[in-house]
Amino acid sequence: MKIIIKNLTLSLATAFIFIFQIYASDYNLPDFTKLVEDNKSSIVNISTVRKSASKKNQGSAPQAPNDELNEFLKKFFGDKGFNNPDKRPPRRSQSMGSGFIYSSDGYIITNHHVIADASQIIVKLNDKRELDAELIGSDPSSDIALLKIKARNLKPVKVGDSQKLKVGQWVLAIGSPFGFESTVTAGIVSAIGRSLPNDNYVPFIQTDVAINPGNSGGPLFNLSGEVVGINAQIFSRSGGFMGLSFAIPMDVANNVVTQLKKSGKVSRGWLGVYIQEVTNNLAKSFGMKKPSGALISKIIPDGPASKADLKVGDIILTFDGKKIKSSSSLPPIVGNTRIGKNVKLEILRKGVKKTIRFKVMELPAQQVSRKINKQSEPKTKKVLGMKISNLSEKEKKDFGKDGLYGIKVIEITSNPASEAGLLKNDIIYQISGTDIKSIEHFSKLLKKMKKGDFAPLLVRRSQGSSIYLAIKIE
Repeated sequence: MKIIIKNLTLSLATAFIFIFQIYASDYNLPDFTKLVEDNKSSIVNISTVRKSASKKNQGSAPQAPNDELNEFLKKFFGDKGFNNPDKRPPRRSQSMGSGFIYSSDGYIITNHHVIADASQIIVKLNDKRELDAELIGSDPSSDIALLKIKARNLKPVKVGDSQKLKVGQWVLAIGSPFGFESTVTAGIVSAIGRSLPNDNYVPFIQTDVAINPGNSGGPLFNLSGEVVGINAQIFSRSGGFMGLSFAIPMDVANNVVTQLKKSGKVSRGWLGVYIQEVTNNLAKSFGMKKPSGALISKIIPDGPASKADLKVGDIILTFDGKKIKSSSSLPPIVGNTRIGKNVKLEILRKGVKKTIRFKVMELPAQQVSRKINKQSEPKTKKVLGMKISNLSEKEKKDFGKDGLYGIKVIEITSNPASEAGLLKNDIIYQISGTDIKSIEHFSKLLKKMKKGDFAPLLVRRSQGSSIYLAIKIE
C-alpha cells in the first residue's frame, strides 16, 4: 500500500511539472536565469560609514546597545567596555545599499540617499573584493550619485532606453535588501511617468517588483538584460514592500551622470513659473474639451518667463515638441532641456492656441516665496458663499510689485466657494482673465457672467503660492 501511494505521489508530481512547463510555454512566462547569470558580476553592494564620537558634558551619555546586540558582542569581546559608556569606541553608523558598474573604467551609479553624509564609501564587488570609492558627484533632486573605484576586470551593464518601456512589461531587480547580496526579484511595469511629492524632476517608473531597504541604487532590467531604471523608493505603511516600487528612468540618470562627470554638479532648465493641474471644472472654464497641459498660475519676477511672451492663465500644451499631458510632466521635461536652448511652446490663451519661442535658462539653487502680511479690513461683502474685503494699503503695496490688485477672503460660509476650494485669507486677484481692483469691481464682473457657468479664479495663498480655482456662478 505504501509503495502504491509513493508511486502515485511521484506520478502526480511528474504530471504537475509537465503541466507547469506546458503552461509556462503557452503563456510565454519569462526565464530570468540567463539574464541574472550575465549581469550578476555588474551589481555591487554599497556600505557607508559615518563616525560620530561621543562628546562629554553635552546632554546624556550615549545609550547602551540593546540587550540582544549586547549579548552578541559579549560572546566575541567579553564584558569589558560595553557596560561603561565612557570606554566605548566612537560609534560608526552604517547604511547599506546597492549600485551597478556603469563603465569599465570604474564608474558606479547608486542613489544619493545611500551615500549622503558619508565619511567613507565602501564598494563590495560580486567577486568579494572590497574597495574604497571616490564620490564624483551627487544630485539630491534626482537622487543619483556617481562613484568611482580603481579596479580591473570590471564588467559594466548594458544601458537601455527607458522611453521604450510599456506598462505591463516584465522587469527584474538585483540588489541587497537588508544586506542579502545578489537578491533577485521580478515583476511588471505598473505605470510610467509617476510624479511623487517633492520629486519634481523625475518621472518615476512604477513597478510591483519587490523592493526593500538595501535595494536602493540597484538596477532595474528589461528582458533584454538592459538597465532601464534605478530602484529608488517604495510606498509603504510598514517600512517593507507593499507592491509599489519606484525607479528613476535611465534617460534621466544618463543626463545627470554626464553632468556629474563633467563638473561634479547638475544644471537644470528653468521656466520661471508656478503651474498647476487643469481639472475638469477648470477645463470647462477655459473652454477645453478635456483636461490637459500645465496651467500657469504665477510668473516669477525677473525669471525667464517674465522676459518671454508667457502670461498668467496660459495653458502650456507642448514644450519643445513634447506633449504635456499633465502639469507634473512639465518640470522634468524643462529640467532636462539644455541650458540656452531656444524651444517652441504651444499654449492655449483665452481659448486660442498660440506658438511662442522661449530660451531655457538655468534653474537657480533656491527660490524663496514672498509672504503676505495679513491685516483685517473694515469694508466687507458676502458673495458666492464667502465673505470678502478690499486689500489694505500695505497689501496693495505688496501686490503692486507684481502689478496685481485683488480682494481678500475673510470667511468661507457655504457653496460655491467651499466646493471651489477657496480658503480663508486667500487673495483673489483675477476672474476669467480680468484683474480685480476692488469688491465693487468684482461684483460688477460677476453680474456680466452667465449663471451655472464655471469661471477661473486666480488665487494667491498666504504662503505666497498662486493657483487657479474654478467657481460656479450662482
